[in-house]
Amino acid sequence: MALIDCASWKPNSNEFVFAYRYPETNLSTHTQLIVYESQEAFLFSKGQLMGKFGPGKHTLDTENLPILRSLFGIPFGGKNPFTAEVWIVNKLYPANLTWSIKNMPVHDADYQTMLPLQAKGQYGIQVSDSEKFLIKMVGTKSVFTESDMLSQAFGEFSSKSKSAIINFMTSQGVGFKRISAHLDSLSEYIKSRLLSFWEEYGLSMSKFYVNEISIDKDTPEGRKISEAIASQASMSITGHTWQQEKMFDMANNAVDQFGNMTSDNGLLAGVMAMNMMGNGGMGSGMTAGLMQTHHSQPTFGGGQQGMPMQQGSIQPGMKEVYCANCSKKHLTTERFCPHCGNEYNPCPKCMSDNPKNARRCVSCGTSLQQQAPGAACISCGAQLPPGVSFCSYCGSPQNIMPSNLCKRCGAQIPPSSRFCTKCGQKV
Repeated sequence: MALIDCASWKPNSNEFVFAYRYPETNLSTHTQLIVYESQEAFLFSKGQLMGKFGPGKHTLDTENLPILRSLFGIPFGGKNPFTAEVWIVNKLYPANLTWSIKNMPVHDADYQTMLPLQAKGQYGIQVSDSEKFLIKMVGTKSVFTESDMLSQAFGEFSSKSKSAIINFMTSQGVGFKRISAHLDSLSEYIKSRLLSFWEEYGLSMSKFYVNEISIDKDTPEGRKISEAIASQASMSITGHTWQQEKMFDMANNAVDQFGNMTSDNGLLAGVMAMNMMGNGGMGSGMTAGLMQTHHSQPTFGGGQQGMPMQQGSIQPGMKEVYCANCSKKHLTTERFCPHCGNEYNPCPKCMSDNPKNARRCVSCGTSLQQQAPGAACISCGAQLPPGVSFCSYCGSPQNIMPSNLCKRCGAQIPPSSRFCTKCGQKV
């Protein structure tokens, strides 16, 4: 094999190379070793370190390497061949190395349950002790790249990083909802825990960033939790609860299930399903609205569907509604349901009864939040929206009120009375 008279290395790989071993080992005592800026060269022979060289041009002779005389018996100034390995270490600083950790179970402070999290980020390291790096990290490899670094150190690096993230979130009481606001503090915390790990291999870490912490959707639990969090966020925006969401789902399923039956049976099935959600509140309100809508629809056979009423029990101009609490009928002129005592909360548009805290009418969807209470018809006593001039049930004008009739309920007031004997309205 021919003698090498000049040895040097310029990185030409797309991947960052930390260390490179010159392929030829048959050298002479006048070989020129060229070390570029940001490089450091080492000469090994027979398992011993023969010399270390910084940037510049070096001649490998007995003057620079006295050990050649003892190892190979080369006389001073002699030009003799010898066998040695030339290692060149790249001391540039790669600052864009990526890292990621998956399947990281953390007991979350916000949700008070175990969440499968994943973390991603970047870091930067460089060789600080070339000799220690070659011995402990590179070993027998001829080229040591970024991939080799990640593969060799990933196990311990991942374990220490995962432990640091869990300790930070637990000790600081920071949950998944707020962790994005603490990424800078978390990055510094993890970096301080990893410095000693890299120093053991002759490396130093100058930068470490956590870019993202998210739910690990590669696990079945992660996918379920991610969907649940998304659903919770959606419900918080729309303003309804999880229980109400389930009510809507149950009602839709009931209607779909009985959709192939007759219209009456299908509707009654939906009403029964909503009654199963609970007595009162949302369920009963939805039931009342649905029944009200159904029974107000005309039929081709004449009359209206629903429970038969006794002839003559309803006076002209009066109207019946379904109670939002017990779903039984009562007159619009009654302030309280005669069956359960629930206070009548009418919609100003369709007069349907609604739950006390309802935002919109369960029957027609009219907003109930800012509706001012209207007056009662002076003739039939029906509740009217504010500002109307004529009753929508009996047609009586409302701008003329006899002095002996109550302005609220239309009842006759004795001349000497200061309050209505029926509703208590002040005269």
